[in-house]
Amino acid sequence: MFGFAATAGVAEAPKTSLRPKLRPISVKIQGDVPIPAAIEQAKLGGKTGVAVVDLASGKLLESHGGKEKLPPASVAKSITALYALDTLGADFRFQTRVVANGSIENGTLDGDLILVGGGDPTLDTDDLNALAKATAARGIKKVTGRLLVYGGALPSVESIDGGQPVHVGYSPAISGICLNFNRVFFEWRNGAEGLSVTLDARSERVRPPVKSVKVVLDPRAAPIYEYRKRGGVEEWSVSRPALGGNGGRWLPVRQPEVYAGEVFRWLAAQHGLYLPAAKKTSSRPKGTVLAQHQSAPLSVMLQRMLKFSTNLTAETIGLTATAKRGVFAANLRASGREMEKWARKSLGIKSAKFVDHSGLGDASRMLAGETALGLARAASSDRLRPLLKEIILKDAKGKPDKAHPIKVHAKTGTLNFVSGLAGYMQASDGRVMAFAVFSANEGVRRKLSRAQRERPEGARGWNRRARQLQQVMIERWGRIYSG
Repeated sequence: MFGFAATAGVAEAPKTSLRPKLRPISVKIQGDVPIPAAIEQAKLGGKTGVAVVDLASGKLLESHGGKEKLPPASVAKSITALYALDTLGADFRFQTRVVANGSIENGTLDGDLILVGGGDPTLDTDDLNALAKATAARGIKKVTGRLLVYGGALPSVESIDGGQPVHVGYSPAISGICLNFNRVFFEWRNGAEGLSVTLDARSERVRPPVKSVKVVLDPRAAPIYEYRKRGGVEEWSVSRPALGGNGGRWLPVRQPEVYAGEVFRWLAAQHGLYLPAAKKTSSRPKGTVLAQHQSAPLSVMLQRMLKFSTNLTAETIGLTATAKRGVFAANLRASGREMEKWARKSLGIKSAKFVDHSGLGDASRMLAGETALGLARAASSDRLRPLLKEIILKDAKGKPDKAHPIKVHAKTGTLNFVSGLAGYMQASDGRVMAFAVFSANEGVRRKLSRAQRERPEGARGWNRRARQLQQVMIERWGRIYSG
């Protein structure tokens, strides 16, 4: 458990990569003005809460909007990281296994072969290929029983946030088995014979085709994407006029077990192991472990999660931590409640509400003052700051200034008309402070339809101004509370 005493020392989806792109922080230096005036200049509307805490004394130095409970967006991932480190430990690793329920003789498994997910959010097709190769290396050529996929290590959730546009890759399904962040790659190409479309589970080395997900082209202009399940197959209806030229994007998968099982079957065949069509099982598997894959250590996974803000990683890690604490949460809100209890006890964050572990759900709430004080208390263990991304502040021309005298390690949070930044800043004299800045215009956000949530008009400018305000606050604190 993290100590309460503060100390002076603190230390859309890309077309070919599985990793989401980094969101740049863009700011323009403004004058040193009082906090209310700076907020007014930002022209964000809605509400803003800010706070800064001295790490050496644990004292709240300055705050504004102290009673404003605001959506933290992905800043919530910093609390999830602390929750997981305290519960699971920095060296924890997820395991994905292949289990045989039966005897093996003369190249035949007399029984079932089961792909057993352990909740690893980073499992990709190359990892699954290694598992298939290792399984085939046990001398198995066929099985008399079934190919089963078990994802029961975590609850089944169809979408991280059901209010998001149906096609966005950052809100996929959750299960104990996760492959390629539970996304499938949709590609379209215009050739001599017209437009062709494909779906695959591509990785660095292989590109297995996927048939458990289908794309049907429609002549309509809008909406661009529609989704339904039919006969056990996920079906996307896509606007043909919207597919100009060549392109591709990752689409979310809603049946992770079916998807992972199909890909594993195809990979196994490449290594001489021929399997029946995969089926989902809800029964906890028993048998002999034939092969297993271990994830990177939790500390490495958390650093990547905080850098790339991967929602699925946050959710699976948070759910796994909750299960480790003896609570099998049926959904993200139930797991969020357990994290709330932990945050109250370990960080003194008493008013937080977490509807998930990623911050994607906009019903989560945090107070800036409690967040900054909680991060100051967490600094006594110095676990979080080394994992946080360095935020390079801008110069007067809006260019990244690596020589800027204030150094910041923090977590950004961005939703439409919601922006947050929280972490640690070191002033020019070496003084270290924890801070939080939350802004949200929920009135504007509530008016957005589900379809508008991907790229609503005015959101980019609003978020740019919110990031400007964040730097104004950091520079204000750097000037006032140093030297």
